[in-house]
Order: sequence, then structure tokens, then C-alpha cells
Amino acid sequence: MYHLLKGLHEYLTRKDEFSIIILGLDGAGKTTLLEKIKTLYNDTPGLTPDKIGPTVGQNTGKIMLPSTILQFWDLGGQRGIRNIWHRYYEDCHAVVYVIDAEDRERLSEGWEVFESVLSSPQILGVPLLLLANKQDSPLSLSVEEIRHDYEDWHQRKLESARRSVRQGEGENEIIAKKERIASLEVMGISALEGTGVRAAVDWLFIRVQNSRRQERHS
Repeated sequence: MYHLLKGLHEYLTRKDEFSIIILGLDGAGKTTLLEKIKTLYNDTPGLTPDKIGPTVGQNTGKIMLPSTILQFWDLGGQRGIRNIWHRYYEDCHAVVYVIDAEDRERLSEGWEVFESVLSSPQILGVPLLLLANKQDSPLSLSVEEIRHDYEDWHQRKLESARRSVRQGEGENEIIAKKERIASLEVMGISALEGTGVRAAVDWLFIRVQNSRRQERHS
């Protein structure tokens, strides 16, 4: 009877666990975001900004939500580390891409990297959230300006994409990417101050739950 009750209790109290990867250029604020999430949701606070250095490899953090565990993987954004990102795509349930809304000089580089993430077939059906970080700075672009900047950048790439189609690239892939961009969710946050971070986590929580339900009914 004890084992039966124990098994029933474990079944009723078990939590689904989801993996979320945090991507973006070095300096975008990925680790600051992860540490702020840990501070907001866990009893043990995350690192303070003055103790955060460049990520070489990965940082991890786990938070408990109702019926759900979210496991975050903050991956280093330096050029030499980005080539390992794809190893995490297969097993992730959501992707967060952090853009530094204050660093206008690196926006194009950020969009190039973002485009390579969008082009990965492993995450085609995975929830994707674009975060415009550093909204606490008066020099930062707003959410609307970030979206507009990305759309302008993408528009400039369309002609080369059309040439790629003529050279044999799959037109279906380009159509799928355009649909993904049209439905892209962009949110503004300050990882430093915590503004917008709970809203971003709420968005991820809802999307990974919905994705799991769709998997079970497919």
C-alpha cells in the first residue's frame, strides 16, 4: 500500500521539465538575464551584475513553476562559441534570442546571427522569443524600433534570397522563414533591473505548455 500511495503521490506531483536556450551576441546580456530569472524565481539569488563575466561555454539555471520546471541554458555568444549552438537545438523546447538594443553598431551582426538561428530546421516548430534588452538605457531602441530595424535588414536580404532560389535553394524554406518572421514575438526587457523579465518567462511558460499539448495530441 505504501508503494502504491508513494507512486500515486509522485504521479500527482510530478512536473514536466522543459529546456530553454538563451542565445545572442556576446555582451547582449544573456547571463545577466539568466541570473535575474534565478533571483526572481528561486530562494537563492543569482549572481549580481558586478560578478558576471563573459560566458565561455554555458551557464545553467532552473526554476520551478506550477506543474513545470524550466531549465535555462545560457550559451556563450563569442564568434568561436556560436558554432556549438546547434548541438542544443534538437533537445530544446524554446529559444530566447537576446539583442542589445543599445548597441546600434552591432545590430547588423546580431541580425546575421539571428538569421542563422531562424534557418535551423531543428527549431522550426519551437517557440522563439526575441528580447530587446537594455530598455533601462535612454539610448536603447524601443521594441517597435528593434522590430522595424530587423524588418528593414531582412528586406535588404530578400534580393539575395531570391537569387539563392534561382541557384537551387529550397523556396519552401524561404517561405517558412518569412512566415516565422511575420509571427515573431518581440518583447522589451531590462535584464539589469528586471523590467519585463517576468512577462518573458510567462510567455515561455505558456508556449512550452501549448507545444507539449500539441505533441500529445498529434
